[in-house]
Amino acid sequence: MLGIMQETPETSASDSSIRPNPNERDESIRLGARPIGLPSHVASSGKLDRLVETARDYARQAISENTLKAYTKDWTQFSRWCRMRGAAPLPASPELIGLYIADLAAPQGKVPALSVSSIERRLSGLGWGYAQRGERLDRKDRHIATVIAGIRRKHARPPVQKEAILPEDIRDMLATLPHDLRGLRDRAILLIGFAGGLRRSEIVSLDHGKDDTPNSGGWVEILDKGALITLRGKTGWREVEISRGSTDQTCPVHALTQWLHYAKIDFGPLFVAVSRNGLKATQDRLSDKHVARLIKSRVREAGIRPDLPEAERIKLYSGHSLRAGLASSAEVDERYVQKQLGHASAEMTRRYQRRRDRFRVNLTKAAGL
Repeated sequence: MLGIMQETPETSASDSSIRPNPNERDESIRLGARPIGLPSHVASSGKLDRLVETARDYARQAISENTLKAYTKDWTQFSRWCRMRGAAPLPASPELIGLYIADLAAPQGKVPALSVSSIERRLSGLGWGYAQRGERLDRKDRHIATVIAGIRRKHARPPVQKEAILPEDIRDMLATLPHDLRGLRDRAILLIGFAGGLRRSEIVSLDHGKDDTPNSGGWVEILDKGALITLRGKTGWREVEISRGSTDQTCPVHALTQWLHYAKIDFGPLFVAVSRNGLKATQDRLSDKHVARLIKSRVREAGIRPDLPEAERIKLYSGHSLRAGLASSAEVDERYVQKQLGHASAEMTRRYQRRRDRFRVNLTKAAGL
């Protein structure tokens, strides 16, 4: 569908024995993903050609950039796996896919196995890859369905959850930030991300004002009582209200206002890079990887979880730690937290709550025992 996919470096442990050739073109290009174009029986014209480009632009927006990169890498890794075993990835073969996921779950040699969730993600990526090539992958075929069911039954484990960043942790992390433009920006990122329960991709996709800019995922309006964030999520638009805090030191709205004032941002991306000398904000939107690096670096500098070796405690925290922190700390009705996080069910919100009164409702006594 897109026809312009580029190769991404391999990072999966299960494919560490397959070394990518830097001079090799992406397998997805070689195998010819079908781009959107005119039907063969329709003559080309200027207007139709422009519509084709417009359609391709919309097609690129069908999934997020990160998802596109992940799916492209899934297809590339599967294609190499096939080539090293003398097989072809096309046409779609449920029998071959079943062998592939079995190898991911129980690889030979010293290559570590992938988790069940990672294998299922690979299947999603391959389904997408086949669809771009005019093929259909039937995941309900017994050669796939029974193998993945067996993998789930034998290897499934509860998901490993990241640690929540609690209010006291946030205060300690803020204290390690430098007193310059970068420090103002990163203070606003941490506080807005925590108070809004935002994903790292949502944080960096925000604009200052309603006018769309490239890669915009929403915008922020500063009001008297707080900040109103309008986000474009997976299921549509939603609003996130961030009220002012009890003190300027920990108020997300105050931190955001300070950053906007000193960075002189009145339009465009909300969080941008800072010049090398640290004196001027650029126009370059930050990557969501900045949020992850920021959290890990502040956790290390603040000495959070000193009972663990540094390498272990850094792994415990990620961008989701901010969302989990809000869900675990806000002592309000659960439905308000659910709305803030944009969850469709209360059960999903509870997965983010690292500390809560699990036995507040005593059904044993209520039943008369």
